[in-house]
Amino acid sequence: MSKPILPLKKVFGSEESKPILIDFLNAVLEYPSERAILDLAIVDPYQIPMLKGMKDTYVDVKAKLADGRQVIIEMQVLNVQGFEQRILFNAAKAYSQQLLKGEEYTLLNPVIALTLTDFELFDSPDLTSRFKLLDKQQLIEYSDDIELIFIELPKFTLTETELSTAKERWLYFVKNAGSLAFIPEGLAQEPNIRHAFDIANLAGLTPVELEAQAKRTDFIWLQRGSIKKAKEDGLREGREEGLEIGREEGLEIGREKGREEGREEGERQAALTIARNLLPLLDDATIAANTGLSAAEVARLRQS
Repeated sequence: MSKPILPLKKVFGSEESKPILIDFLNAVLEYPSERAILDLAIVDPYQIPMLKGMKDTYVDVKAKLADGRQVIIEMQVLNVQGFEQRILFNAAKAYSQQLLKGEEYTLLNPVIALTLTDFELFDSPDLTSRFKLLDKQQLIEYSDDIELIFIELPKFTLTETELSTAKERWLYFVKNAGSLAFIPEGLAQEPNIRHAFDIANLAGLTPVELEAQAKRTDFIWLQRGSIKKAKEDGLREGREEGLEIGREEGLEIGREKGREEGREEGERQAALTIARNLLPLLDDATIAANTGLSAAEVARLRQS
């Protein structure tokens, strides 16, 4: 049975969950205390998603922090083509749309795009990856106005007893709460996580939301199955094509090697014939110099 998909937009995107979102962001963003989030406004509160044309994301929460920074929070469950470009596009769009016509660029506030993926994205053991505009050689920071932060949930493998930080407890909740019948004791000590668990509990969803949640889960797992099958078919076809190419290349290499060996043998036989004809006329060293044979080979010809 597939793991239920959490209604995370309802957890983080409703007005009642503002303290939860502040606690979650402070934990996972890991900014120094002077940049801690004290207050925020949720830009697009939770709405029940329409199933027609369903997207492959089930979190799309936007918040504006008290200091003007904007945060886009998204949970990506399928590694679809164009995903990374879309993350950058959404961050750049949120950044550029702050200004009205004629306003100064100095009014622009930073944008943070926080994306949690349910698949491994980067070839790195790191759980969290952060991207900013930097000079490639000296790593001088051009600007921190757009920051992309990725957290790859499959790389988070801690068990309940191993949790020691607020970030670890929140990530454990995000990854596992959908399949938990009750909140673990270690998480129950955190008021905001306990509140988030209550909101996420399927018993707290309306029948319409429950049906939408079930259809969304089925949709995502069907898409994952399609992607897996496409990859397996591609690998099989690639192997078959590779074997065919290998056979053709092997035959061509064999033919080429045969031609080369034949050419070399023909040239050697011609040199031996010329050398035999020169034996009565020249000494061994001169014959060797003019035929490419070694002096020893010419000596053996003379003896025979």
